[in-house]
Amino acid sequence: MPTQSAAGRSGDGPADGRTDFDFFFGRWDVSHRRLQARLAGNTNWDEFGGTCDVRRILGGLGNVDDNVIELPGGAYLAATVRTFDPATGQWSIWWIDGRNPSSIDVPMRGRFEAGAGTFLCDDVFDGRKIQVRFLWSRMTEKSARWEQAFSPDGGKTWETNWIMDFARAG
Repeated sequence: MPTQSAAGRSGDGPADGRTDFDFFFGRWDVSHRRLQARLAGNTNWDEFGGTCDVRRILGGLGNVDDNVIELPGGAYLAATVRTFDPATGQWSIWWIDGRNPSSIDVPMRGRFEAGAGTFLCDDVFDGRKIQVRFLWSRMTEKSARWEQAFSPDGGKTWETNWIMDFARAG
């Protein structure tokens, strides 16, 4: 299987990582699995659906996705903004939750290497300092996986608490 950099590259432009999310453009059906309680020793998962529409912005130095997330308690809208910095070769990722659209989450930063994307940030969850990790894997033309994990101990251990499996919409 080619690395993500090779698989996602459109053939246009430099091979510096700016095309690593090109695989994601278009419309997706999303299967979500989310822990019911995070960093609480919980092993119960909610499973629900959603959709995601992704498009290019900033002449290819970024992209945005528009999400419908069908939580068991009711659907909500959200968006992700991603930008690429050619100077560092890193992506920055911001999450905007439609239930609180006046704030934007702390940016995740990282890159794709060896067929996977790893993005990290320091944040606070329920008053505790944590690290957050996003992992992108299993990218093909028709599918992809995103996982979110929290670490309360500086990255020694990780609790995966949200998994999104993307299937290209017909």
